[in-house]
Amino acid sequence: MTFLRRVQGAEERMDAPDVDPAHLDAALDHVAAVNRWLGGRRALLRHLPALLPPRRDRVLDVGTGSGDLPRAIAAWGRDRGRSIRITAVDLHARTLKTARRQADPADHVLFARADGLRLPFAEGTFDLALLSMTLHHMEGDGQVEILRELGRVARGGRIVVGELERCVPNYLGARLLGATLWRRNPVTRHDGPLSVLRSFTPDELLDLARAAGLRDPRVHRHVFYRLVLCAEA
Repeated sequence: MTFLRRVQGAEERMDAPDVDPAHLDAALDHVAAVNRWLGGRRALLRHLPALLPPRRDRVLDVGTGSGDLPRAIAAWGRDRGRSIRITAVDLHARTLKTARRQADPADHVLFARADGLRLPFAEGTFDLALLSMTLHHMEGDGQVEILRELGRVARGGRIVVGELERCVPNYLGARLLGATLWRRNPVTRHDGPLSVLRSFTPDELLDLARAAGLRDPRVHRHVFYRLVLCAEA
């Protein structure tokens, strides 16, 4: 596998406070579609049985985006006769508005605006804390700080982090999507390839987890160059 140098200091357009609402909504739909069809959602759900055993039902999703992951987790729980209590937070007000609009009332997801670096929850509030496609938006010490916050609010330090793998095939795939399916949306066309360049190698994810003091961190590779970092007591 050929890896690329990580790009730092370049902001994704969907994070801008003045991003065009229509472009943002379409970009969030693109991200949800990629998670669905290219295995991101499936990769995260695969690790839930081990990290969320029976009688553990409080889940936090940080950087929820359009809320597609909480919806998938709620459906996963229903299929197993479980009622999962999910709190979904995002810092971007417009993104949170989109997530609330797309939410299914039957999922009973609680949405709140919150900064992942300073989560307004007590230690051990949740049984599991999730972070999907958000870590690469952070810079410098913020990467370690957000992982440390996830571990703080999760009982037993149980966390799951979904990310892209920074490699040439993944980057070329994002460029191809930017030139085809995403070509009419300036946000996704710009942010898709940049997300890959700002993402991580497996060793980099492990180094961040250890720096954050997470216990027993492991990085799993999944199809279409998806990485899942798991940690637990």
